[in-house]
Amino acid sequence: PILASAHESGCIRLWSSQGDLMKELLPFSKDPSGPLTVLCTDISTKMLLAGSKEGYVICWNIASFLEDSQNKKKQVKEKLCWRAHNTEVVDLFHEEEKNVVVTASIDGSVRIWHADSGYYFGYFGQSRKFELSDTNRLILPPDVKNFTAIIKEESKPMEKKVEYPLMLDKEK
Repeated sequence: PILASAHESGCIRLWSSQGDLMKELLPFSKDPSGPLTVLCTDISTKMLLAGSKEGYVICWNIASFLEDSQNKKKQVKEKLCWRAHNTEVVDLFHEEEKNVVVTASIDGSVRIWHADSGYYFGYFGQSRKFELSDTNRLILPPDVKNFTAIIKEESKPMEKKVEYPLMLDKEK
């Protein structure tokens, strides 16, 4: 078993059941996702989803890492990141059969998204039926101004880079 913890810095840490840090995940996105507020996985534990204080949803593919978590070369790839709400995401879950992600925010809205693309299907309480088969039509919630889903599946995973901006320069 692996334990996942979400942090205010925006990273996720994966721990062994003995308490050893196994992996640290940092978001790829150029848009700051902010502090993470909620985590979940799909039933088969292939995807790890996180919601943030800034309203983003980030999805990682963790299947290959979990198959052989002792192998340090196994990478966890960020699959997708999108803006789901303008306010904090307080809960989310992945419904595997329909391949949707349901998000809830502190603004009281509950929204449905396509899990593979981040496309918006609608919100609970709307007058029209959800068209979960139509993933080609791009619609947005009224408070999200532009489509910011970033698919990173083929990108090289981000490694943590430590920067030391304050360095002693003896010549100065």
